[in-house]
Amino acid sequence: MDTRDGNEKTRDAILDAAVMHVPFDGWSETTLRAAIRDSGVAPGLARALFPRGGVDLALAYHRRGDERMLEKAAAADLGALRYSERVAALIRFRLEAVEDKELVRRGSTLFSLPQHAGDGARALWGTADRIWTALGDSSRDLNWYTKRATLSAVYAATVLYWLGDDTPGHYATWEFLDRRIADVLRFEKMKTEAQRNPLLRAVTAGPRMVMRRVHAPAPPADVPGRSSRF
Repeated sequence: MDTRDGNEKTRDAILDAAVMHVPFDGWSETTLRAAIRDSGVAPGLARALFPRGGVDLALAYHRRGDERMLEKAAAADLGALRYSERVAALIRFRLEAVEDKELVRRGSTLFSLPQHAGDGARALWGTADRIWTALGDSSRDLNWYTKRATLSAVYAATVLYWLGDDTPGHYATWEFLDRRIADVLRFEKMKTEAQRNPLLRAVTAGPRMVMRRVHAPAPPADVPGRSSRF
């Protein structure tokens, strides 16, 4: 059953029309005008849904990819996989949700601009947060931030590699992803050992206090389930 409201359906109609133009005109005002024309949506309503034009179109497309990733994850049987393999599976689902690499390539170009870099960083963080949340992460304090920051970096690096990968089935990308996650596992092991060292904990007490005060999205107040590591 379609549970979308009227605005969501209209937003999707505009986005569906836009993706045909993005490979030629990017995530731009030109693309938005063409999408309004092709979708038949009233210009005033379209402008209200995408007030910043192309950048809002690109962000909507990114969120659509996240939603499709979660839908595929919900339908998949990931129970037999190790935790790191589940993370890799969700990143793979996320990339497989893309219809055309050029849509992502154009988005990367847009979000590399200084005025939109913050939007791109928040979009990456949102994807990482959705992955961890889907996997039942219940970490708190500094771990909540570091997990999402680390996964954002892994995902961003994998996307860049994937954009240039022409191997059958993108097998080179999946091997690259496995190596990046293995690097993270080694880092997590080192971090755990450091946390057990009383001297290192004393030395880093000040920086850790500063990190807790850094303004960033706050971790959820109470998330059921056990905390898990990469």
